[in-house]
Amino acid sequence: MASHEKFHFPTLNALRDKVAALGVEVQLTEDLSPLGKPVRVGNHTAPNAFAVLPMEGCDSNPDGSPSELVERRYLRFAGGGAGLLWWEACAVAEEGRANELQMMLTKDNLGRFAALVKTAVAEAARRNGAEHRPVNVLQLTHSGRYSRPHGHRAAPIVPQHDPVLDPRVGLAPDAPVVSDAYLDDLIGKYVASAKLAREAGFDGVDIKSCHRYLLSELLASHTRAGKYGGSFENRTRFLRDTVNAVRAEMGEDFLIACRFNVFDAHPYPFGFGEDRTDMWKFDPAEPMALVRMLRDLGVNLLSNSAGNPYYIYPQVTRPFDLSSSGVPVPDEHPLESVARLFSFTRAIQAEAGLVPVVGNGYTWLRQYLPNAGAANLASGSCRFVGLGRSSFAYPDAPRDVLTQGAMDPQKCCTTCSKCTQIMRDHGRTGCVMRDAKVYAPLYRQYREEAEAREKA
Repeated sequence: MASHEKFHFPTLNALRDKVAALGVEVQLTEDLSPLGKPVRVGNHTAPNAFAVLPMEGCDSNPDGSPSELVERRYLRFAGGGAGLLWWEACAVAEEGRANELQMMLTKDNLGRFAALVKTAVAEAARRNGAEHRPVNVLQLTHSGRYSRPHGHRAAPIVPQHDPVLDPRVGLAPDAPVVSDAYLDDLIGKYVASAKLAREAGFDGVDIKSCHRYLLSELLASHTRAGKYGGSFENRTRFLRDTVNAVRAEMGEDFLIACRFNVFDAHPYPFGFGEDRTDMWKFDPAEPMALVRMLRDLGVNLLSNSAGNPYYIYPQVTRPFDLSSSGVPVPDEHPLESVARLFSFTRAIQAEAGLVPVVGNGYTWLRQYLPNAGAANLASGSCRFVGLGRSSFAYPDAPRDVLTQGAMDPQKCCTTCSKCTQIMRDHGRTGCVMRDAKVYAPLYRQYREEAEAREKA
């Protein structure tokens, strides 16, 4: 491992030199044409290979419907020109909301969602041409360990105890774990949410299984008893049964996606995808078996992620220049973190075959993001280039790349972690640096409130 350092590359060749010096596998190309090619997803076609990853704003209305900030965000994303809009985490149950303003689609607010999807599609066409219609996928979630549906008090729902993470959410060692009966009933809530999503105009749904939320933690529930824990077959049962139930109800034309953790960077027997003796060593056996399972179940779209954004190793999920409060500086260079995420995507796409995979880990590369993305597309390492924090900061990036051939360095995300800090402070989040008029005041407000709670 090399020492951590901030981004400081004035030219593409300077970045290439650093990649070579570190010996990491990050390919870069000047030919950006692969980014503009359409991508087939099930029975749909995305107009290009850019994807907006699910970026949660924690800013819906209390009933879960889109607020003005949500509407603003998705119109910016749609107008920005990406071919795939992967809409943010939408809770399938009130008790599974990660915050009291998390998105949640219900019968009562269906009309608000339908109106926003229709407006977003129209905005995409208005700014990018009448033929430009992005594929729209809604991420369905249950926050599990990180549920906090009311106020600032954690209300964790866990499938197994974890001595590392339990104390961080105030969970006692003898607190009950979620029952098999609860999980059995929860499958129906995913189906109900998928039906509402189709009525609202979404092309498909994601059965979210990443970042140590409930389904992600189920994949790692080695210590759990019963039909949802222990063996690989049992630990994947909920995801498998949910995919099958949604497919049976929705038919073949509706897209089913899965964004899942490949590697938790968490000690065995409480993590997924790591070596049993070394939590920093990736063991591909079960993650690749999961990819094959999802492929064979007819899942149409995959997206890999890793790590736990709530814990102290967020670089596994999103490499950064500056960390959030209380998060240590990593013992690795951000390019090593980027290369790790690229390697996961490469392996998953090889296993997934014709099923398109959305890669991540690009934002730290700033204006050279398209050079890495195009290289990965050209080599067959992925089918989509996923933009996460970058979309908060620079929603027009896909449009600029496709029409002007480059990203503007002055608009790029600086990976300062302030958007993450707002989430950790229980606030409504966005880009504090590039969207400062809206989010700089909110950043200051929520920092002050969080610090006051800590002192109380």
